[in-house]
Amino acid sequence: MAYYSSGVEYGIHCLVNMVDENGVPQDMSVREAAKLQGVPYDYLGKIFTKFSKAGLVTSSEGRKGGYKLAIAPDEISVLDIAQAIDGKKSIFDCKEIRQNMDIFSDQTPQWACEGICGINAVMRNAQAMMEKELAKHTVFSLSQQIHKKSHTSYAIEIQQWFGKQRGHQCEDQA
Repeated sequence: MAYYSSGVEYGIHCLVNMVDENGVPQDMSVREAAKLQGVPYDYLGKIFTKFSKAGLVTSSEGRKGGYKLAIAPDEISVLDIAQAIDGKKSIFDCKEIRQNMDIFSDQTPQWACEGICGINAVMRNAQAMMEKELAKHTVFSLSQQIHKKSHTSYAIEIQQWFGKQRGHQCEDQA
C-alpha cells in the first residue's frame, strides 16, 4: 500500500509543469493539466482546490482562467504538496502492544510501559527523516532536474503545446 495517494504524484507533476526552464511560473488551467498528464479533469480539479486552500496556488476567473503559483516555486516543497493533498499523515499508529501482552497476566508491570515504545520511536524517527527529505526538494528544483535531463527542444515543445491548447480554447469559445 502506498503511503501517499496517486493524487500527490499528479499534483507534483502539475506544479512542476507550471514552471518554465528558467524557473518562471506559468499559469495553467485544470483542463490543460489534465490533458498534458492524461489524468481525469474532475480529479485534478479536486487537487487544485486543495492547493488553493493550502495557499499554494491562486485561481483566476474568466475565459482564460486557470491557476498560478501563489508563492515562488523555490518555496514550495514536495512535503507542502503532499500535505496539501493528503493532509498530515503518520506512517505508524502505535497500539501500545507492549501493555497488552498475555504473559503479564492481569497487571502490566510498570517497566513495560515506561517511556516511549522503542518501536514507536524508530517509526517516528523514520517519518521525521522522510519528511525532512521531502522538504528539501522544491517545485523549482524538480523543474530544473527535468529541464537538465530533457533534450534541448523540450522547453520549446512545452511552450508550443500550451500555445496550441490555448489557441484551440479561443477558437472553441469564439
